[in-house]
Amino acid sequence: MSLPSSPNGERKIGRNLLTMATVSGICGVLVAGLVLPFASLVGITTQNVAEGFHDLPLELQETPPAQRSTVLDIHGKPIAYFYDENRHDISLDKVAPIMREALLAIEDTNFYEHGALDIKGTIRAFINNAAEENVQGGSSLTQQLVKMILLSQADTPKERLEITASDGMEGYARKIRELKYAMAYEESHTKDEIFEDYLNFAYFGDGAYGIDEAANHYFSVEPSQLKLKQAALLAGMVKNPSAYNPTQFPEAAADRRNTVLARMAQLDIISDEQAKSLYNTPLGMDLSYRSNGCVSTEAPFFCDYVQQWLLTEPYLGDTRDEREYRLETAGLTIKTTIDLRYQHAADNAVRNNVYPTDKAIGGLAMVEPGTGEVRALAQSRPMGRDEKAGQTYLDYVVPPKYGDANGFQAGSTFKVFVLATALKRGYPTSTEFYAPPVLTQPEGTYEYCNGYNAESWTVENSTDSGSMDMYTGTQLSVNTYYAQLEELVGVCPAAKMAEKMGIELPLSTDKGANNWVDNGPFTLGTADTNPLSMAAAYATFPARGKYCEPYPVTEILDRFGDVVRTVSPDCKRVFPRVVGDAVNDILRGVQETGFGADNGLTLNVPSAAKTGTISGNRAVWYMGYTEDLSTASMIAGANASGHWVTLNGKSVGGDVIEEAFGSTEAGPMWYNAMSVIQQWLKGKDFVPPDQSKLGGKVNIVPDTGGMSITDAKQLLRDHGFKPLVGSYQNSAYAEGTVAFTDPGAGSEAYKNQPITIYPSTGYVPPPEDNGDDDDGDNDNGGGNDGGDGGGPHDGGPDGGPGDGGAAANDGGGADGGPAANDGGTNDGGN
Repeated sequence: MSLPSSPNGERKIGRNLLTMATVSGICGVLVAGLVLPFASLVGITTQNVAEGFHDLPLELQETPPAQRSTVLDIHGKPIAYFYDENRHDISLDKVAPIMREALLAIEDTNFYEHGALDIKGTIRAFINNAAEENVQGGSSLTQQLVKMILLSQADTPKERLEITASDGMEGYARKIRELKYAMAYEESHTKDEIFEDYLNFAYFGDGAYGIDEAANHYFSVEPSQLKLKQAALLAGMVKNPSAYNPTQFPEAAADRRNTVLARMAQLDIISDEQAKSLYNTPLGMDLSYRSNGCVSTEAPFFCDYVQQWLLTEPYLGDTRDEREYRLETAGLTIKTTIDLRYQHAADNAVRNNVYPTDKAIGGLAMVEPGTGEVRALAQSRPMGRDEKAGQTYLDYVVPPKYGDANGFQAGSTFKVFVLATALKRGYPTSTEFYAPPVLTQPEGTYEYCNGYNAESWTVENSTDSGSMDMYTGTQLSVNTYYAQLEELVGVCPAAKMAEKMGIELPLSTDKGANNWVDNGPFTLGTADTNPLSMAAAYATFPARGKYCEPYPVTEILDRFGDVVRTVSPDCKRVFPRVVGDAVNDILRGVQETGFGADNGLTLNVPSAAKTGTISGNRAVWYMGYTEDLSTASMIAGANASGHWVTLNGKSVGGDVIEEAFGSTEAGPMWYNAMSVIQQWLKGKDFVPPDQSKLGGKVNIVPDTGGMSITDAKQLLRDHGFKPLVGSYQNSAYAEGTVAFTDPGAGSEAYKNQPITIYPSTGYVPPPEDNGDDDDGDNDNGGGNDGGDGGGPHDGGPDGGPGDGGAAANDGGGADGGPAANDGGTNDGGN
């Protein structure tokens, strides 16, 4: 028996079954003639049959069979499947000829010779059924296919019962209905197309739908590779997939296989010797399973992120239920951004640093700068429902809308948003402040986005103090420096910069709204976020100011391989290239010579980083990146119920943490992954910043001595400064006028920098003669305490304006003048 191959292997299934009106009449005559000889046996008449046949609709909506959707990694390897029925359609020419011959031998020997109706088989079935002898099937392959289609469309048990009825008038009515639809089907399809549809539609038991999955599931081969014994087993299962399921009933399956082999020998497809030689052989199965969903995949939490992302895609449907149904039935091919090399490195790093049952959660997220493509997601708690084993279904490394977790505070990693805002606004990297160990910013220092003033805020350093610029203040992560830099640029602009870089914040511009996010401590990372959002935000710096929304899918193909959705990077410029260059230059000092180098975290390729530790050491971060990969590393203390706890004193990854910091805990986990991944990176260096394009906000403080406070405030505003009023200080200027400012007249300051005006008492105390010409005179600060004249640079040698904020007449007043930016107005700079 020779079988023609499919001339149209890529044919698309989904047409309506339409036929000419004459088909109804022809079918009526045919069936009436066939049934008449046996009508008396079942009490039906020619008129019954003809009328019933004519009453059937001419159109049967041919619903495409449900097919699994396949998720691919960046190199085209399948990593996950979503399905309602585990099926994948293939063309007939991809099925081994022996498989096609085996199926036809046992189900419809003369399929290519007869029409929709196998007359001999039908007559045999009618006779035996009417005589109540052994019920035999007489349906042609086309009729069986029609039945499969009708069953797939049945929504209720009653409808399914009508389709499967085999006794009495219901059975004959079903046969007649199937016949009419089968004739219509043969009118609009070739024989090869019908056979192809049958092989793809048929259920082979054990969750395997269609010949492609059947071959892969039972024998771990492609349909084109099936051998005689394998083909006979599969062909025999179609009649009753449950009864002949070889995984449950191997003896029944073997008997049925032998029946198929005998039939093939009877038809001279194979020899009798071939058939007999296989009768007593084992089934020879090599079972493979395709997991449905994400739990058992190589990247469960990335898979889950992909699924949740797809369920927000309008392309898949108007509602979430519609999208989920299409994802599980439409046979989509989903090309993703994951690189399994990166994923495996991330998994190993997390697994080695944080154990599933630790009172901590470790997570890594990797994003490509300039595109937003997500390369890997990993977390320490595996996917599953066994809480005692540390399993969870919460995805802690992605935004809440994708993972259902609330996120974590990010600590000093938020300082970069203040840094980028300052650089964008024109402040040079040399912007300098005296950063004391403790700083209190009075109420009104910061302004909410809604226009209301923030409360008083006290901050202290955990690293170093002294005079700092952007390089030292950032590389040492000096809190009091950043409190002042944030005051300079404004907390609201810094928070809005974070939003532009993908950090979701509950900012409010409504008057009266009490918003805790856009207040002074914002620079210390008091807002909740997640590793993926942070990795995407930090990717903006190596991308030189271009923020790209992170995404996991690049392309979606339909079941026929046609592109139906292409996902392009969603990027926008949030600051000039030179700003990104400057941040990279500053942060590479953290990674290559600072905290990173101190803890052995340097790579063989240029890299940059920022550390973060939140209050109470409840979470630590290491935000490191190269020119072509941004990786967020986070470890957060959490008990079994997910409530945040300190990491201090906890056993994490087999070691007890005395005091947790970003560089000592999250940094090594980052390095464990990146030290492997660096071999696949380009190794390109960052672009050095052009300092001539930075700055522009430097201005000279005008002389306001002797002016009224009102006029002085206006003059300072006109020069771009923010005037503040301090306490009265002794000076020769008239009482109530300006004694001096801090920074003093002639000093360099920055736009929007606070300039403190000190009103004059109008009194100059007489010099005190202590018998030492070198102490207390006007050349050394004047006044009883003038020699200690405070200020941002410890007073300077003369305590003069610009060097310490000293009073007029080189004296600095009885108390030596106030300190600049040290949190108070009468602290004397100590």
